[in-house]
Amino acid sequence: MLIGVVRPVEFKNVTVQGHEFDEINDLIAAETPPGWLLVHAPVAMAKKDTVLTAEARIERRDGLQEIEADDLEALQAKVPEGYQLLSVREV
Repeated sequence: MLIGVVRPVEFKNVTVQGHEFDEINDLIAAETPPGWLLVHAPVAMAKKDTVLTAEARIERRDGLQEIEADDLEALQAKVPEGYQLLSVREV
């Protein structure tokens, strides 16, 4: 018997603007729901401007579930649409 751990694959992009990096971080944090993590946030400043713009990508990291099957092929077939198989263990 195999047990697999799956989680939803979900992300969104958030654009924020501010004058300091701390302000940018706070704005991104305010847009990040519980269970989600910031994975990428390049910051840019336009020429002749003091406003920083960040294009942040946040991804869902909660919603873990276990699924069971007799073999790896059957386990992979049980992964729900929109989910990712993270790990497999044998019991």
